[in-house]
Amino acid sequence: MERTPDDLVTEFCTLWAAPDTAKLTAFFAEDAVYHNIPMKPLRGRAAIEAFIAASVRDYDGIDFIVHSQISDGQRVMNERTDVLRRKDGVSVRLPVMGVFEVSDDRIVGWRDYFDLATVTKAFD
Repeated sequence: MERTPDDLVTEFCTLWAAPDTAKLTAFFAEDAVYHNIPMKPLRGRAAIEAFIAASVRDYDGIDFIVHSQISDGQRVMNERTDVLRRKDGVSVRLPVMGVFEVSDDRIVGWRDYFDLATVTKAFD
């Protein structure tokens, strides 16, 4: 049975607590676009995989604390706080608004809106 877009996004967000690059990347369509809005968009699964691998290298995990999530057809939106848990013991709480677009049981688009200064200040 195919997952609903809401279920898929919930499962995807949960997996970041113990990130496995291959498992996370498998959620994306081959031509997916991932855009952290303060930065340039990443196009294609290979680019997304490289970004995820680099992003989680220094982290024990990232807890996606979802405060609310709504879905409308193939679009899922969640308001959350991402807790970035670095291997050196430092954690940062990052408020995020995420928008996911799902097709054929894969993420085809993911946009996260957040304040990049929150992250850069925490790790200066």
